[in-house]
Amino acid sequence: MDRIDLIFENNKKWIEEKLSLNKDYFKELATSQQPEFLYIGCSDSRVTAEDLMGVQPGEVFVHRNIANLVNNVDLNVMTVLNYAVRHLKVNHVIVCGHYNCGGVKAAMQPKDLGILNPWLRGIRDVYRTHKDELNLIEDENARFNRLVELNVQEQCVNLIKTAAVQEAYIERKISVHGWVFDIYSGKLIDLKINFPDILKNIMEIYKLY
Repeated sequence: MDRIDLIFENNKKWIEEKLSLNKDYFKELATSQQPEFLYIGCSDSRVTAEDLMGVQPGEVFVHRNIANLVNNVDLNVMTVLNYAVRHLKVNHVIVCGHYNCGGVKAAMQPKDLGILNPWLRGIRDVYRTHKDELNLIEDENARFNRLVELNVQEQCVNLIKTAAVQEAYIERKISVHGWVFDIYSGKLIDLKINFPDILKNIMEIYKLY
């Protein structure tokens, strides 16, 4: 059996498993979605939102791209964000990076990466912004992992600056969270980002709630 056939066999087993627990599982699943969370994560094949969070289909709205970037000129992430916040009314927006991220590691290299250059420029800007802190970290792997964390922090700030999230702050309770998945241990880490402290430095440019 080749890999493609195996996938369809796995699908049959998954259906049987779900129906054995609830014969109306798919009827209920087809009615609507009311996710509590929007998860913006990395496209890395080792990092899947539902598995990490232990949630079921319908419980989390997911967007993934290389290095979990929130770029306001990226139509894909902006449409996902607007639909999740304005229409699905999610109450939690999560940016989740992961240690040993290939996108972040690529951005640390002074190389021409072709079409990846404009995408990774945002991460290189994060490095530039925090270079004093990062350059003090002698261990390369520790410096790499710290950049992963700082990149998550910067993408959360990008989220907060969007009109959709700002409007949601006014009309209801919505929270932005920065997480990292420790690929070495399987743990989800809440970075507990101090947004008020970070945002006060940009309030003269952005009027943020």
